[in-house]
Amino acid sequence: MYLRPIYYFAVLWLMCALQTLSGIASAAQIQVLEVSVTPSGAKLRISSDIGMTNQIQYLSGLPGGSWTALTNVMVSESPYSFIDTLSPTDAQRFYRVVGSFPATNTTPDDMVLIPAGSFQMGDGFYEGQPWELPVHTVQVSAFYLAKYEVTLELWNTVRTWAETHGYTFENTGGGKAPSHPVESLNWYDMVKWCNARSEMGGRVPAYSTDAANTQVYRTGRAEPYVNWHAGYRLPSEAEWERAARGGVAGHRFPWSDEDTITHARANYFSDPSFGYDVSPSRGFNPTFEDGSFPYTSPVGSFAPNGFGVYDMAGNVWEWCWDYAGPYPSDPQTDPHGPDTGSTRVGRGGNWNYYAEHCRVAYRYGNAPDYSATNIGFRCALPGQ
Repeated sequence: MYLRPIYYFAVLWLMCALQTLSGIASAAQIQVLEVSVTPSGAKLRISSDIGMTNQIQYLSGLPGGSWTALTNVMVSESPYSFIDTLSPTDAQRFYRVVGSFPATNTTPDDMVLIPAGSFQMGDGFYEGQPWELPVHTVQVSAFYLAKYEVTLELWNTVRTWAETHGYTFENTGGGKAPSHPVESLNWYDMVKWCNARSEMGGRVPAYSTDAANTQVYRTGRAEPYVNWHAGYRLPSEAEWERAARGGVAGHRFPWSDEDTITHARANYFSDPSFGYDVSPSRGFNPTFEDGSFPYTSPVGSFAPNGFGVYDMAGNVWEWCWDYAGPYPSDPQTDPHGPDTGSTRVGRGGNWNYYAEHCRVAYRYGNAPDYSATNIGFRCALPGQ
């Protein structure tokens, strides 16, 4: 009688020597207690220290081969279960679990802390578009934001790693030079790239394709779920505006010494139609209009705002997490926008748009599959 194999699974038990946040070595146990076959896929029951990050890895054959990361789990209870829904694609799979403490103590040098606080979100000058109103009070928890827009150099470094670790992107990304912002990629690419940067740096990815945050979002187009306390991600629209205002209230632009704009302040298209655009030079910023599109500027070309963040006005639009939708009138705490929608919010203006779009209250929306030479992004991390 011929018996067709279904699956068999080998599990590896690991004892990991780990560094605590204080730098003192400690021992932690990670153990795969059970592996079983379910209609949905292989089910692993895992025991681990609470507070650790577990990376569940597999390979399809022994000996040799490269281990592939399935997911990262921030352990909040032990033991816990994980179902590998992709396992039916292989005749056999071997599993192992690698553990580490969260890397929240190693905030990159290119990130700045945006302290918790409240602000008035919206157009306090009442000169913009209807969707910039009503002005409403928003409380935002502390978080980290990148000082700079993601550069072409950083994008390529992470993308190269990601494409050998199960990630796919619809766009390769463009940019005028390594130090300029990356552009010509869509919202889905940005979100997947954030996950890849997290995994590359040993952090738990923020975006997943399931509500339990167990299936890392790495490929295709998805409406992902977010673990707001995990790794790199796009800022929420409220976080972006909180950071752009630089800790001061009642101003039109990211700077607080005046409410006008010139080419000395930002990379944008100057036009006298707007009374607050007082630039002595008009049209494209002459410093960066060199005859070769796009006329982006190297990140950090202008002075930072009060929080130490650069280019919050001009250069490239910065996509946020939120679906575009009307503002509420009631006070909000850590809002993340509507639950559904067809467009995502972008902020900050860009190199070929007017001063109006550089205002901190201005909101822009576009389909998440859209890409252009004036749209980029920057990353956020949860606060400590």
